[in-house]
Amino acid sequence: MKDLYPRPQMARDSFFLLDGDWELVWVDETGHRTQATVKVPYSPEAEASRFSPEEVISPTLRINTFMRYCREVVFPEDVDFSKERLFLNFGAVDYRAIIYIDSVRVLEHTGGFLPFSVEVNKRSFVLEVSVFDPSDSLPVVRGKQSRNPGGIWYPAQSGIWQSVWMEKTPKDYIKSFDITPDLEGFVISVETSSQTGGTVEIEGKKISFESGKKTRVNIENPLLWSPEHPHLYNFTIRSGEDCVSSYAALRTFGIKDGRLQLNGKNYFNHGLLDQGYWKGGLYTPLSDSQMTEDILLAKRLGFNTLRKHIKVESLRWYYHCDRLGILVWQDMVSGGGKYNKFFHSAPLFTGSFLNDRDPLAQKKMGSDDLEYKKEWLNTALETIRLLKNSPSVVMWVAFNEGWGQFDSSHVCSILEKEDPSRPVDYTSGWHDQGDGPFKSVHCYFRPYRFKKDKAARCVILSEFGGYGLKLEETEKKNFTYRKLSSREELTRAIMELYEKEIIPAKQKGLAASIYTQLSDVEQETNGLVTYDRKTVKVLEEPMRMISEKLCDRV
Repeated sequence: MKDLYPRPQMARDSFFLLDGDWELVWVDETGHRTQATVKVPYSPEAEASRFSPEEVISPTLRINTFMRYCREVVFPEDVDFSKERLFLNFGAVDYRAIIYIDSVRVLEHTGGFLPFSVEVNKRSFVLEVSVFDPSDSLPVVRGKQSRNPGGIWYPAQSGIWQSVWMEKTPKDYIKSFDITPDLEGFVISVETSSQTGGTVEIEGKKISFESGKKTRVNIENPLLWSPEHPHLYNFTIRSGEDCVSSYAALRTFGIKDGRLQLNGKNYFNHGLLDQGYWKGGLYTPLSDSQMTEDILLAKRLGFNTLRKHIKVESLRWYYHCDRLGILVWQDMVSGGGKYNKFFHSAPLFTGSFLNDRDPLAQKKMGSDDLEYKKEWLNTALETIRLLKNSPSVVMWVAFNEGWGQFDSSHVCSILEKEDPSRPVDYTSGWHDQGDGPFKSVHCYFRPYRFKKDKAARCVILSEFGGYGLKLEETEKKNFTYRKLSSREELTRAIMELYEKEIIPAKQKGLAASIYTQLSDVEQETNGLVTYDRKTVKVLEEPMRMISEKLCDRV
Protein backbone atom coordinates (compact mmCIF):
# COMPACT_ATOMS: atom_id res chain seq x y z
CA MET A 1 0.00 0.00 0.00
CA LYS A 2 2.80 2.45 0.87
CA ASP A 3 4.13 2.00 -2.66
CA LEU A 4 1.04 3.80 -3.99
CA TYR A 5 -0.32 5.94 -1.19
CA PRO A 6 0.14 9.74 -1.24
CA ARG A 7 0.62 9.66 2.57
CA PRO A 8 2.76 6.56 3.11
CA GLN A 9 3.17 6.86 6.88
CA MET A 10 -0.58 6.76 7.45
CA ALA A 11 -2.09 4.52 4.78
CA ARG A 12 -5.56 2.97 4.65
CA ASP A 13 -6.84 0.23 2.36
CA SER A 14 -9.20 2.62 0.55
CA PHE A 15 -8.07 5.61 -1.44
CA PHE A 16 -8.90 7.14 -4.79
CA LEU A 17 -6.55 9.41 -6.74
CA LEU A 18 -8.07 12.42 -8.50
CA ASP A 19 -4.93 13.21 -10.51
CA GLY A 20 -5.34 13.50 -14.26
CA ASP A 21 -7.29 15.80 -16.56
CA TRP A 22 -9.22 18.68 -15.02
CA GLU A 23 -10.94 21.61 -16.70
CA LEU A 24 -9.29 24.93 -15.90
CA VAL A 25 -10.66 28.41 -16.47
CA TRP A 26 -7.96 31.09 -16.39
CA VAL A 27 -9.20 34.64 -15.71
CA ASP A 28 -6.61 37.36 -16.30
CA GLU A 29 -6.41 40.88 -14.91
CA THR A 30 -8.69 42.24 -17.67
CA GLY A 31 -11.41 39.67 -16.96
CA HIS A 32 -10.64 37.65 -20.08
CA ARG A 33 -11.49 33.95 -19.58
CA THR A 34 -9.68 31.06 -21.21
CA GLN A 35 -10.76 27.45 -20.70
CA ALA A 36 -8.65 24.39 -21.39
CA THR A 37 -7.71 21.00 -19.98
CA VAL A 38 -4.87 20.79 -17.46
CA LYS A 39 -3.12 17.72 -16.09
CA VAL A 40 -3.09 17.65 -12.30
CA PRO A 41 -0.84 17.68 -10.26
CA TYR A 42 1.24 19.96 -12.49
CA SER A 43 0.99 23.72 -12.24
CA PRO A 44 -0.38 25.38 -15.41
CA GLU A 45 3.00 27.11 -15.88
CA ALA A 46 4.71 23.70 -16.15
CA GLU A 47 5.03 22.02 -19.55
CA ALA A 48 3.87 18.71 -18.07
CA SER A 49 0.46 20.21 -17.28
CA ARG A 50 -0.27 20.35 -21.04
CA PHE A 51 -2.16 23.61 -20.43
CA SER A 52 -1.50 25.06 -23.86
CA PRO A 53 -3.34 28.34 -24.69
CA GLU A 54 -0.64 30.72 -25.89
CA GLU A 55 -2.54 33.79 -24.72
CA VAL A 56 -2.40 32.54 -21.13
CA ILE A 57 1.01 31.09 -20.56
CA SER A 58 3.87 33.55 -20.15
CA PRO A 59 7.37 33.20 -18.69
CA THR A 60 6.16 34.70 -15.40
CA LEU A 61 2.96 34.60 -13.42
CA ARG A 62 0.65 37.56 -13.96
CA ILE A 63 -0.62 39.55 -11.00
CA ASN A 64 -4.39 39.41 -10.39
CA THR A 65 -4.83 36.19 -12.37
CA PHE A 66 -7.38 33.73 -11.00
CA MET A 67 -7.80 30.07 -11.82
CA ARG A 68 -10.80 27.82 -11.33
CA TYR A 69 -10.30 24.06 -11.57
CA CYS A 70 -13.28 21.78 -12.13
CA ARG A 71 -13.96 18.06 -12.44
CA GLU A 72 -16.68 15.56 -11.65
CA VAL A 73 -15.92 13.06 -8.90
CA VAL A 74 -17.49 9.65 -8.45
CA PHE A 75 -16.10 7.64 -5.57
CA PRO A 76 -15.83 4.07 -6.90
CA GLU A 77 -17.27 2.30 -3.84
CA ASP A 78 -20.65 2.56 -2.15
CA VAL A 79 -20.46 4.41 1.14
CA ASP A 80 -22.89 4.02 4.02
CA PHE A 81 -22.80 7.52 5.48
CA SER A 82 -24.33 6.29 8.71
CA LYS A 83 -21.17 4.26 9.31
CA GLU A 84 -18.48 5.78 7.10
CA ARG A 85 -16.92 9.10 6.10
CA LEU A 86 -15.24 10.45 2.97
CA PHE A 87 -12.32 12.88 3.05
CA LEU A 88 -10.99 14.93 0.15
CA ASN A 89 -7.24 15.56 0.48
CA PHE A 90 -4.99 18.09 -1.26
CA GLY A 91 -1.21 17.66 -1.13
CA ALA A 92 -0.49 21.34 -1.88
CA VAL A 93 -2.15 24.19 -3.76
CA ASP A 94 -0.28 27.44 -4.41
CA TYR A 95 -1.37 29.83 -2.92
CA ARG A 96 -4.95 30.56 -1.75
CA ALA A 97 -7.53 27.88 -2.54
CA ILE A 98 -11.30 27.93 -2.10
CA ILE A 99 -13.00 24.53 -2.38
CA TYR A 100 -16.55 24.15 -3.72
CA ILE A 101 -18.68 20.98 -3.65
CA ASP A 102 -21.60 21.25 -6.09
CA SER A 103 -21.12 25.04 -6.06
CA VAL A 104 -21.23 25.23 -2.24
CA ARG A 105 -18.15 26.76 -0.65
CA VAL A 106 -16.81 24.29 1.94
CA LEU A 107 -13.24 25.38 2.72
CA GLU A 108 -10.66 28.12 2.18
CA HIS A 109 -6.95 27.35 2.64
CA THR A 110 -4.04 29.79 2.46
CA GLY A 111 -0.44 28.71 1.89
CA GLY A 112 1.19 26.94 -1.03
CA PHE A 113 3.28 24.18 0.56
CA LEU A 114 1.23 22.14 3.03
CA PRO A 115 -1.61 19.59 2.76
CA PHE A 116 -5.21 20.15 3.79
CA SER A 117 -8.45 18.19 3.67
CA VAL A 118 -12.21 18.53 3.89
CA GLU A 119 -14.93 15.99 4.64
CA VAL A 120 -17.59 15.43 1.98
CA ASN A 121 -20.93 13.66 2.31
CA LYS A 122 -21.59 12.72 -1.30
CA ARG A 123 -20.39 9.79 -3.39
CA SER A 124 -20.53 11.88 -6.56
CA PHE A 125 -20.25 15.63 -6.96
CA VAL A 126 -18.74 18.47 -8.97
CA LEU A 127 -15.48 19.62 -7.40
CA GLU A 128 -14.23 23.14 -8.03
CA VAL A 129 -11.04 24.74 -6.76
CA SER A 130 -10.64 28.50 -7.12
CA VAL A 131 -7.01 29.64 -6.83
CA PHE A 132 -5.27 32.99 -6.41
CA ASP A 133 -1.48 33.21 -6.22
CA PRO A 134 0.20 36.60 -5.63
CA SER A 135 3.72 35.16 -6.03
CA ASP A 136 6.22 37.87 -5.05
CA SER A 137 3.80 40.78 -5.50
CA LEU A 138 2.78 40.44 -1.82
CA PRO A 139 4.82 39.64 1.32
CA VAL A 140 3.84 35.97 1.62
CA VAL A 141 5.61 32.64 2.17
CA ARG A 142 6.55 31.66 -1.42
CA GLY A 143 10.03 30.09 -1.56
CA LYS A 144 12.32 30.89 -4.49
CA GLN A 145 9.56 31.63 -6.97
CA SER A 146 9.84 34.91 -8.86
CA ARG A 147 7.87 36.71 -11.56
CA ASN A 148 11.26 37.90 -12.84
CA PRO A 149 13.42 34.77 -12.61
CA GLY A 150 17.17 34.86 -12.98
CA GLY A 151 20.28 34.09 -10.97
CA ILE A 152 19.18 32.14 -7.90
CA TRP A 153 15.46 32.83 -8.51
CA TYR A 154 13.21 30.49 -10.47
CA PRO A 155 9.92 30.76 -12.38
CA ALA A 156 6.76 31.33 -10.39
CA GLN A 157 4.24 28.52 -10.49
CA SER A 158 0.73 28.28 -9.13
CA GLY A 159 -2.31 26.12 -8.52
CA ILE A 160 -2.48 22.41 -7.73
CA TRP A 161 1.03 20.94 -7.71
CA GLN A 162 0.65 17.85 -5.51
CA SER A 163 -1.80 14.96 -5.68
CA VAL A 164 -5.51 15.29 -4.95
CA TRP A 165 -7.08 12.17 -3.49
CA MET A 166 -9.95 10.77 -1.46
CA GLU A 167 -10.12 8.17 1.26
CA LYS A 168 -12.85 6.38 3.17
CA THR A 169 -12.77 5.96 6.96
CA PRO A 170 -15.13 4.52 9.56
CA LYS A 171 -17.32 6.96 11.47
CA ASP A 172 -14.81 6.91 14.33
CA TYR A 173 -11.32 7.05 12.91
CA ILE A 174 -7.62 7.52 13.66
CA LYS A 175 -6.87 11.24 13.21
CA SER A 176 -3.09 11.38 13.73
CA PHE A 177 -0.16 10.01 15.68
CA ASP A 178 3.29 11.13 16.79
CA ILE A 179 6.36 8.89 16.90
CA THR A 180 9.44 9.64 19.00
CA PRO A 181 12.18 7.03 18.45
CA ASP A 182 15.22 6.09 20.48
CA LEU A 183 17.71 3.22 20.22
CA GLU A 184 15.49 0.59 21.85
CA GLY A 185 12.05 1.42 20.54
CA PHE A 186 9.71 4.36 20.20
CA VAL A 187 7.00 6.29 22.00
CA ILE A 188 3.75 6.73 20.10
CA SER A 189 0.82 9.01 20.85
CA VAL A 190 -2.34 8.33 18.84
CA GLU A 191 -5.29 10.73 18.48
CA THR A 192 -8.65 9.24 17.51
CA SER A 193 -11.84 11.10 16.61
CA SER A 194 -13.84 9.46 19.40
CA GLN A 195 -10.98 9.52 21.94
CA THR A 196 -11.16 5.74 22.24
CA GLY A 197 -8.10 3.54 22.43
CA GLY A 198 -6.78 0.71 20.32
CA THR A 199 -3.68 -1.34 19.59
CA VAL A 200 -0.33 -0.98 17.87
CA GLU A 201 0.71 -4.21 16.16
CA ILE A 202 4.41 -4.68 15.41
CA GLU A 203 6.65 -7.73 15.03
CA GLY A 204 3.84 -10.07 16.08
CA LYS A 205 3.05 -8.12 19.26
CA LYS A 206 0.02 -6.01 20.19
CA ILE A 207 0.46 -3.01 22.47
CA SER A 208 -2.66 -1.27 23.76
CA PHE A 209 -2.95 2.53 23.78
CA GLU A 210 -5.32 5.19 25.05
CA SER A 211 -6.09 8.08 22.72
CA GLY A 212 -3.91 11.10 23.41
CA LYS A 213 -1.59 9.30 25.83
CA LYS A 214 2.01 8.29 25.19
CA THR A 215 2.60 4.56 24.77
CA ARG A 216 5.99 2.88 24.89
CA VAL A 217 6.81 0.31 22.18
CA ASN A 218 9.99 -1.67 22.86
CA ILE A 219 11.77 -3.60 20.10
CA GLU A 220 13.68 -6.79 20.84
CA ASN A 221 17.16 -6.97 19.30
CA PRO A 222 16.72 -3.51 17.72
CA LEU A 223 18.14 -2.69 14.32
CA LEU A 224 19.12 0.97 14.08
CA TRP A 225 18.38 3.20 11.09
CA SER A 226 21.18 4.99 9.22
CA PRO A 227 21.91 5.92 5.59
CA GLU A 228 24.08 2.82 5.41
CA HIS A 229 21.41 0.57 6.96
CA PRO A 230 17.96 2.18 6.55
CA HIS A 231 15.96 -0.39 8.49
CA LEU A 232 12.25 0.38 8.90
CA TYR A 233 9.80 -1.33 11.24
CA ASN A 234 6.34 -1.70 9.70
CA PHE A 235 3.38 -1.58 12.05
CA THR A 236 -0.39 -1.10 12.08
CA ILE A 237 -2.64 0.95 14.34
CA ARG A 238 -6.18 -0.28 15.00
CA SER A 239 -8.94 1.63 16.73
CA GLY A 240 -12.49 0.37 16.46
CA GLU A 241 -13.09 -0.44 12.80
CA ASP A 242 -10.27 1.79 11.55
CA CYS A 243 -6.82 0.50 10.64
CA VAL A 244 -3.81 2.37 9.24
CA SER A 245 -0.41 1.00 8.24
CA SER A 246 2.78 2.89 8.98
CA TYR A 247 6.44 2.49 9.80
CA ALA A 248 9.04 3.74 12.25
CA ALA A 249 12.80 3.66 12.55
CA LEU A 250 15.05 3.56 15.58
CA ARG A 251 17.56 6.37 15.49
CA THR A 252 18.69 9.42 17.42
CA PHE A 253 20.30 12.62 16.14
CA GLY A 254 22.03 15.33 18.09
CA ILE A 255 25.16 17.30 18.91
CA LYS A 256 28.00 16.46 21.30
CA ASP A 257 31.31 18.26 21.72
CA GLY A 258 30.80 20.24 18.51
CA ARG A 259 30.08 17.16 16.39
CA LEU A 260 26.84 15.93 14.88
CA GLN A 261 25.88 12.49 16.11
CA LEU A 262 23.71 9.76 14.67
CA ASN A 263 22.70 6.97 17.05
CA GLY A 264 25.12 8.26 19.68
CA LYS A 265 28.18 8.28 17.43
CA ASN A 266 29.93 11.06 15.51
CA TYR A 267 28.56 11.24 11.99
CA PHE A 268 29.77 13.78 9.44
CA ASN A 269 26.87 15.06 7.34
CA HIS A 270 28.24 15.02 3.77
CA GLY A 271 25.46 16.61 1.80
CA LEU A 272 23.99 18.33 -1.22
CA LEU A 273 21.65 21.28 -1.57
CA ASP A 274 18.43 20.05 -3.16
CA GLN A 275 16.10 22.71 -4.61
CA GLY A 276 13.32 20.33 -5.64
CA TYR A 277 12.76 21.62 -9.18
CA TRP A 278 12.30 19.37 -12.22
CA LYS A 279 12.50 20.33 -15.88
CA GLY A 280 9.03 20.31 -17.36
CA GLY A 281 7.37 19.95 -13.98
CA LEU A 282 8.77 22.87 -11.95
CA TYR A 283 7.85 21.95 -8.34
CA THR A 284 6.46 18.55 -9.38
CA PRO A 285 8.58 15.61 -10.56
CA LEU A 286 7.49 13.95 -13.79
CA SER A 287 7.15 10.59 -12.04
CA ASP A 288 7.53 8.97 -8.65
CA SER A 289 10.71 7.34 -9.90
CA GLN A 290 12.32 10.75 -10.57
CA MET A 291 12.34 11.33 -6.82
CA THR A 292 13.98 8.00 -6.08
CA GLU A 293 16.54 8.51 -8.86
CA ASP A 294 17.68 11.80 -7.31
CA ILE A 295 18.12 10.17 -3.90
CA LEU A 296 19.92 7.14 -5.33
CA LEU A 297 22.23 9.35 -7.39
CA ALA A 298 23.22 11.31 -4.28
CA LYS A 299 23.97 8.07 -2.46
CA ARG A 300 25.84 6.63 -5.44
CA LEU A 301 28.11 9.68 -5.43
CA GLY A 302 28.83 9.07 -1.75
CA PHE A 303 26.60 11.68 -0.10
CA ASN A 304 24.60 10.86 3.01
CA THR A 305 22.57 14.09 3.38
CA LEU A 306 20.21 16.27 1.35
CA ARG A 307 19.32 19.78 2.44
CA LYS A 308 15.80 20.33 1.09
CA HIS A 309 16.07 24.01 0.23
CA ILE A 310 13.19 26.41 0.95
CA LYS A 311 10.51 23.98 -0.16
CA VAL A 312 8.34 21.25 1.36
CA GLU A 313 8.06 18.18 -0.86
CA SER A 314 5.23 15.69 -1.17
CA LEU A 315 5.16 13.08 1.57
CA ARG A 316 6.25 10.43 -0.92
CA TRP A 317 9.65 12.13 -1.25
CA TYR A 318 10.28 11.79 2.51
CA TYR A 319 9.09 8.19 2.39
CA HIS A 320 11.71 7.44 -0.27
CA CYS A 321 14.39 9.14 1.85
CA ASP A 322 13.30 7.02 4.82
CA ARG A 323 13.37 3.70 2.98
CA LEU A 324 16.45 4.36 0.80
CA GLY A 325 18.45 5.94 3.60
CA ILE A 326 19.56 9.55 3.43
CA LEU A 327 19.53 12.30 6.06
CA VAL A 328 17.34 15.33 5.38
CA TRP A 329 17.88 18.86 6.58
CA GLN A 330 14.49 20.49 6.10
CA ASP A 331 14.40 24.22 5.34
CA MET A 332 11.44 26.31 6.34
CA VAL A 333 9.90 28.14 3.40
CA SER A 334 10.89 31.80 3.26
CA GLY A 335 9.32 34.85 1.70
CA GLY A 336 8.31 38.31 2.84
CA GLY A 337 8.71 41.65 1.14
CA LYS A 338 10.79 42.67 -1.83
CA TYR A 339 14.19 40.98 -1.99
CA ASN A 340 16.99 43.43 -1.24
CA LYS A 341 20.07 42.06 -2.98
CA PHE A 342 22.52 44.16 -1.00
CA PHE A 343 21.32 43.24 2.48
CA HIS A 344 20.72 39.61 1.59
CA SER A 345 23.87 38.91 -0.46
CA ALA A 346 26.49 41.45 0.62
CA PRO A 347 27.40 39.51 3.82
CA LEU A 348 28.94 36.86 1.56
CA PHE A 349 31.69 39.41 0.89
CA THR A 350 31.46 41.94 3.71
CA GLY A 351 30.46 39.89 6.73
CA SER A 352 27.97 42.60 7.66
CA PHE A 353 25.43 41.97 10.39
CA LEU A 354 21.82 42.96 11.01
CA ASN A 355 20.04 42.66 14.35
CA ASP A 356 16.89 40.78 13.34
CA ARG A 357 14.93 42.17 16.30
CA ASP A 358 15.35 45.73 15.05
CA PRO A 359 12.36 47.03 12.99
CA LEU A 360 14.65 48.81 10.53
CA ALA A 361 16.67 45.63 10.01
CA GLN A 362 13.45 43.68 9.48
CA LYS A 363 12.44 46.15 6.80
CA LYS A 364 15.75 45.52 5.04
CA MET A 365 15.21 41.76 5.36
CA GLY A 366 11.67 42.02 3.98
CA SER A 367 10.15 40.74 7.21
CA ASP A 368 8.47 43.85 8.64
CA ASP A 369 4.94 42.80 7.65
CA LEU A 370 3.02 41.42 10.66
CA GLU A 371 0.86 39.04 8.62
CA TYR A 372 3.95 37.59 6.95
CA LYS A 373 5.50 36.90 10.36
CA LYS A 374 2.38 35.08 11.50
CA GLU A 375 2.24 33.08 8.28
CA TRP A 376 5.93 32.15 8.44
CA LEU A 377 5.69 30.86 12.01
CA ASN A 378 2.44 28.99 11.39
CA THR A 379 3.90 27.41 8.24
CA ALA A 380 7.07 26.41 10.09
CA LEU A 381 5.12 24.80 12.94
CA GLU A 382 2.85 22.95 10.52
CA THR A 383 5.91 21.75 8.57
CA ILE A 384 7.31 20.23 11.76
CA ARG A 385 3.99 18.57 12.59
CA LEU A 386 3.76 17.20 9.06
CA LEU A 387 7.26 15.73 8.90
CA LYS A 388 8.36 14.93 12.43
CA ASN A 389 7.49 11.22 12.13
CA SER A 390 9.92 10.86 9.22
CA PRO A 391 13.17 9.24 10.47
CA SER A 392 15.25 10.72 7.65
CA VAL A 393 14.46 14.30 8.73
CA VAL A 394 17.11 15.17 11.31
CA MET A 395 17.36 18.97 11.31
CA TRP A 396 15.19 22.06 10.78
CA VAL A 397 16.69 25.09 9.01
CA ALA A 398 14.79 28.23 9.94
CA PHE A 399 16.14 31.23 7.99
CA ASN A 400 18.45 31.28 4.99
CA GLU A 401 20.77 34.22 4.25
CA GLY A 402 18.42 36.67 5.93
CA TRP A 403 15.49 36.15 3.52
CA GLY A 404 12.40 37.15 5.47
CA GLN A 405 14.29 36.72 8.76
CA PHE A 406 12.94 38.16 12.00
CA ASP A 407 13.48 37.64 15.72
CA SER A 408 15.21 34.32 15.10
CA SER A 409 16.07 33.71 18.77
CA HIS A 410 12.41 33.88 19.81
CA VAL A 411 10.79 32.03 16.90
CA CYS A 412 13.39 29.26 16.83
CA SER A 413 12.86 28.64 20.54
CA ILE A 414 9.20 28.02 19.63
CA LEU A 415 10.28 25.52 16.95
CA GLU A 416 12.55 23.75 19.44
CA LYS A 417 9.66 23.38 21.89
CA GLU A 418 7.48 21.92 19.11
CA ASP A 419 10.14 19.28 18.37
CA PRO A 420 12.81 18.83 21.06
CA SER A 421 14.20 15.76 19.26
CA ARG A 422 15.90 17.69 16.43
CA PRO A 423 18.29 20.65 16.39
CA VAL A 424 17.36 23.90 14.62
CA ASP A 425 19.77 25.87 12.43
CA TYR A 426 18.58 29.37 13.36
CA THR A 427 20.31 31.39 10.63
CA SER A 428 21.90 29.53 7.76
CA GLY A 429 24.56 31.67 6.09
CA TRP A 430 24.68 34.97 7.92
CA HIS A 431 23.00 37.53 10.17
CA ASP A 432 23.82 35.06 12.95
CA GLN A 433 22.49 36.43 16.26
CA GLY A 434 25.05 34.47 18.28
CA ASP A 435 22.72 31.85 19.74
CA GLY A 436 21.22 28.52 18.78
CA PRO A 437 23.21 25.29 18.49
CA PHE A 438 25.05 26.14 15.25
CA LYS A 439 27.51 28.52 13.69
CA SER A 440 26.15 28.01 10.17
CA VAL A 441 28.41 29.31 7.39
CA HIS A 442 28.03 29.84 3.63
CA CYS A 443 31.17 30.21 1.55
CA TYR A 444 31.42 30.99 -2.17
CA PHE A 445 34.05 32.71 -4.32
CA ARG A 446 36.86 32.33 -1.78
CA PRO A 447 38.57 29.48 0.10
CA TYR A 448 36.90 28.14 3.21
CA ARG A 449 39.00 28.18 6.36
CA PHE A 450 37.61 26.57 9.48
CA LYS A 451 37.24 28.75 12.56
CA LYS A 452 36.04 27.57 15.93
CA ASP A 453 32.97 29.37 17.14
CA LYS A 454 33.55 31.82 19.98
CA ALA A 455 30.42 30.52 21.68
CA ALA A 456 31.62 26.91 21.28
CA ARG A 457 28.69 26.04 19.02
CA CYS A 458 28.74 23.30 16.41
CA VAL A 459 30.21 24.64 13.14
CA ILE A 460 28.54 23.58 9.90
CA LEU A 461 29.27 24.67 6.33
CA SER A 462 25.66 24.77 5.19
CA GLU A 463 26.41 25.96 1.63
CA PHE A 464 29.55 26.06 -0.51
CA GLY A 465 30.90 25.18 -3.94
CA GLY A 466 28.44 25.89 -6.73
CA TYR A 467 30.85 24.93 -9.53
CA GLY A 468 29.12 24.89 -12.90
CA LEU A 469 29.23 23.05 -16.19
CA LYS A 470 26.71 23.95 -18.89
CA LEU A 471 25.60 20.96 -20.97
CA GLU A 472 22.00 21.81 -21.89
CA GLU A 473 21.15 24.54 -24.36
CA THR A 474 19.09 27.38 -22.94
CA GLU A 475 18.24 30.91 -23.93
CA LYS A 476 18.55 32.02 -20.33
CA LYS A 477 21.73 33.61 -19.05
CA ASN A 478 23.89 30.98 -17.41
CA PHE A 479 24.46 31.44 -13.66
CA THR A 480 27.06 29.68 -11.54
CA TYR A 481 29.75 30.48 -8.99
CA ARG A 482 32.62 29.10 -11.08
CA LYS A 483 32.50 27.89 -14.67
CA LEU A 484 34.23 24.69 -15.79
CA SER A 485 34.48 23.33 -19.31
CA SER A 486 34.27 19.50 -19.05
CA ARG A 487 33.22 16.65 -16.78
CA GLU A 488 36.84 15.88 -16.03
CA GLU A 489 37.65 19.51 -15.19
CA LEU A 490 34.57 19.85 -13.00
CA THR A 491 35.37 16.64 -11.15
CA ARG A 492 38.99 17.68 -10.56
CA ALA A 493 37.90 21.09 -9.26
CA ILE A 494 35.41 19.57 -6.82
CA MET A 495 37.95 17.01 -5.61
CA GLU A 496 40.50 19.76 -5.06
CA LEU A 497 37.92 21.78 -3.14
CA TYR A 498 37.26 18.87 -0.78
CA GLU A 499 40.91 17.82 -0.49
CA LYS A 500 42.25 21.29 0.30
CA GLU A 501 39.37 22.81 2.26
CA ILE A 502 36.68 20.45 3.51
CA ILE A 503 38.64 17.39 4.67
CA PRO A 504 41.18 19.53 6.62
CA ALA A 505 38.28 21.51 8.11
CA LYS A 506 36.62 18.32 9.29
CA GLN A 507 39.84 17.30 11.01
CA LYS A 508 39.77 20.62 12.88
CA GLY A 509 36.13 20.37 13.95
CA LEU A 510 33.77 21.00 11.02
CA ALA A 511 30.65 18.89 11.58
CA ALA A 512 28.91 19.04 8.17
CA SER A 513 29.22 20.36 4.63
CA ILE A 514 26.47 20.94 2.06
CA TYR A 515 27.67 21.31 -1.54
CA THR A 516 25.66 23.43 -3.99
CA GLN A 517 23.99 21.54 -5.58
CA LEU A 518 22.31 18.26 -6.61
CA SER A 519 20.85 19.33 -9.97
CA ASP A 520 20.82 22.25 -12.38
CA VAL A 521 17.75 24.46 -11.98
CA GLU A 522 16.60 26.61 -14.89
CA GLN A 523 19.49 29.04 -15.56
CA GLU A 524 21.62 27.68 -12.69
CA THR A 525 24.12 25.17 -14.08
CA ASN A 526 25.96 24.25 -10.89
CA GLY A 527 24.30 20.87 -10.38
CA LEU A 528 25.98 17.48 -10.36
CA VAL A 529 23.28 16.34 -12.79
CA THR A 530 21.53 18.25 -15.56
CA TYR A 531 18.08 19.78 -15.05
CA ASP A 532 16.44 17.00 -17.12
CA ARG A 533 18.34 14.41 -15.00
CA LYS A 534 19.71 12.74 -18.15
CA THR A 535 23.43 13.42 -17.67
CA VAL A 536 25.56 13.14 -14.55
CA LYS A 537 28.15 15.90 -14.91
CA VAL A 538 30.85 14.46 -12.65
CA LEU A 539 32.85 11.24 -12.69
CA GLU A 540 31.31 8.96 -10.10
CA GLU A 541 34.31 7.04 -8.77
CA PRO A 542 36.33 10.15 -7.73
CA MET A 543 33.23 11.49 -5.96
CA ARG A 544 32.91 8.26 -4.00
CA MET A 545 36.58 8.51 -3.06
CA ILE A 546 35.87 11.86 -1.41
CA SER A 547 33.17 10.32 0.75
CA GLU A 548 35.47 7.52 1.83
CA LYS A 549 37.89 10.11 3.20
CA LEU A 550 35.24 12.35 4.69
CA CYS A 551 32.40 10.23 6.09
CA ASP A 552 31.95 8.45 9.36
CA ARG A 553 30.00 5.21 9.14
CA VAL A 554 27.33 4.11 11.59
